[in-house]
Amino acid sequence: MSETAQIRIPATYMRGGTSKGVFFRRQDLPSAAQEPGALRDALLLRMIGSPDIYGKQIDGMGGASSSTSKAVIVDRSQRPGHDVDYLFAQLSIDRALVDWSGNCGNLSAAVGPFAISAGLVVGERIPADGIAEVRIWQANIGKTIIAHVPMRAGQVQEIGDFELDGVTFPAAEVVLDFLDPGADDGEAEGEIFPTGHCVDELDVPGLGRIEATLINAGIPTIFVAAADLGYSGRELQPAINSDPAALARLENLRAHGALRMGLISSLEQAAGRQHTPKLAFVAPAADFTASSGRQVHAGDIDLLVRAMSMGQLHHAMMGTAAVAIAAAAAIPGTLVNRAAGGGVRDQVCFGHPSGSLRVGAQVSQRDGRWQVDRVSMSRSARVLMEGWVRVPMTTMRVHPA
Repeated sequence: MSETAQIRIPATYMRGGTSKGVFFRRQDLPSAAQEPGALRDALLLRMIGSPDIYGKQIDGMGGASSSTSKAVIVDRSQRPGHDVDYLFAQLSIDRALVDWSGNCGNLSAAVGPFAISAGLVVGERIPADGIAEVRIWQANIGKTIIAHVPMRAGQVQEIGDFELDGVTFPAAEVVLDFLDPGADDGEAEGEIFPTGHCVDELDVPGLGRIEATLINAGIPTIFVAAADLGYSGRELQPAINSDPAALARLENLRAHGALRMGLISSLEQAAGRQHTPKLAFVAPAADFTASSGRQVHAGDIDLLVRAMSMGQLHHAMMGTAAVAIAAAAAIPGTLVNRAAGGGVRDQVCFGHPSGSLRVGAQVSQRDGRWQVDRVSMSRSARVLMEGWVRVPMTTMRVHPA
């Protein structure tokens, strides 16, 4: 094939939760890109349109935000008790960086529907009508997710009346259960609090000593009090993302938290690990105006949460960060639990820039250590386009190191 030609790769463009991404069956990728390595990374980056010095991803499938610069690879699972393996790639917009260090909770909602439609789930596990239970192995973090996918007349039901703040149109509800989402991948030796404490103190230049809850549930997350950063917790994207100095302070805080969590060995390494950990700031419930203009009332929520993703304030809430919020809210003494009013709780409703979200968590203590048994939340998903993506043949000249 001439190097002036383009490769055609079967793909599906999907919305999952408040994110969008390009979905592939592993078997449909070029053989050299079916395994980890520089070639697979280069292929996904070129497909999404990165790195783009203009920050727009015009020559690719990306949408110039962390929520839309994503790719998913799904394969039939050989793991007992699972239907599919799901691998997530967070793609940088302006750099040649593919971060495989964590999951995307929003796109997790689209994995079950995609797997069913792509023929990756055996037929006897799919009812013609009702709910299909798709058992997903999340390969990035080694965890199980159960997706409850609505079916009608043998097809995935995508249209419905479930409303999700951050998504304009209603759709069918997909319930996700994240089983045992705490750390056990070797980074934190099974302890959801990597330091063993539900509250730590970080000494951050420019911010001083600041309390933080460092938790690994769903995704490694650093929680701090909004007031300690000079914020109210009501902030929307322009207030943070238009302030380069604030973004730099927040990234410095994230780097110090990552170092304390043992995710990096030097502060400089944080620049190459943008997807994890997440940084979020919390505040007690208060009235605020969502980005849609809708008024959210303090009596309808338990607390306020704002979260950073890939160096920017997220427009809603990352699904994996919602898992961390649910887990931390359920454990007395964490900053999230304090902001929610303290006490024992198995669910929490939090306000985010686009509105609010309710999540539930089941936690327990074993040998004096907190365990997160299950986190549940509702999302929705929809196929936006399906066919082929085209990638210039020159991309395949990149070889693994």
